[in-house]
Amino acid sequence: MDQLGALGAFVHAAEARSFTEAGRRLEVSSSAIGKAVARLEERLGVRLFHRSTRAITLTPEGALFLERCHRIFAELEVAERELHQAAAKPQGKLRLSLPQLGMRLMPHLIAFQQTYPAVELEMDFSDRLVNVIEEGFDAVMRIGEVEDSRLMMRRLQGFSHRIVATPGYLEQRGTPKHPSELASHACLHYRYPSSGKLDAWPVSEDDKPVHLDLPQSAVANAIDPLMAMAEAGQGIACLPDFILVDALATGRLISLLEAYVSDRRSFTILWPSSRQPLPKIKAFVDFMVARLPADRG
Repeated sequence: MDQLGALGAFVHAAEARSFTEAGRRLEVSSSAIGKAVARLEERLGVRLFHRSTRAITLTPEGALFLERCHRIFAELEVAERELHQAAAKPQGKLRLSLPQLGMRLMPHLIAFQQTYPAVELEMDFSDRLVNVIEEGFDAVMRIGEVEDSRLMMRRLQGFSHRIVATPGYLEQRGTPKHPSELASHACLHYRYPSSGKLDAWPVSEDDKPVHLDLPQSAVANAIDPLMAMAEAGQGIACLPDFILVDALATGRLISLLEAYVSDRRSFTILWPSSRQPLPKIKAFVDFMVARLPADRG
């Protein structure tokens, strides 16, 4: 028997307190079990069993070694299960937490489910900072990075902000040429639900951040209402560029102060740390990374 086989012979003999019973379980002779244990004892340099004509009992060294062997076989069992899961087809319910901006990612989520129809998506759209482990989410997507040693993380595609307003609003109120002129305009703000803080507009001059004390004409804890108000000509908003593509291309909104706006943020995807994630989680992470590759550099 090889070393692993010898360990198995020892464990079965220790649990059964019998070479004969261990041989029956492993479908080998009792003498084969005895010889395997004897070779193991010789290699280790200790006696693992007290032997008598009626029974065998563990020595103190044998009891300690049995505990170690249980751990070894438990690890092997976990490894086999992980390999089986890795080879399995992605399926079952996938619980996702996404920011409200995640609504803009729906084409990718739809494409994922079309690719993996056996995966059932359960999506929670919220900007609150969920507890991934305690709340039982399989994966979450967030803006920025989250520090949690229990989670794995992959960075996805980045985005920038643009300061925008409608042509009608600018015709009526004037077009700001410098960030300081924003103080006389109606400004639409995003408030973080988790902290209650307003998201500062990423304005800089000569590579130095500029602090702006802006009017709070409207505040919302979601992006879509601010987008709707900006398109209705209610004021100037600072919004992610990827939701503005169509509005800027058609001229419904105009980008302002571009020389002063500079930032780069990214989506991240997080999931519970594991030696080998479940097939449904691995499939989702790989799919989103492929469709939304992180910025280079």
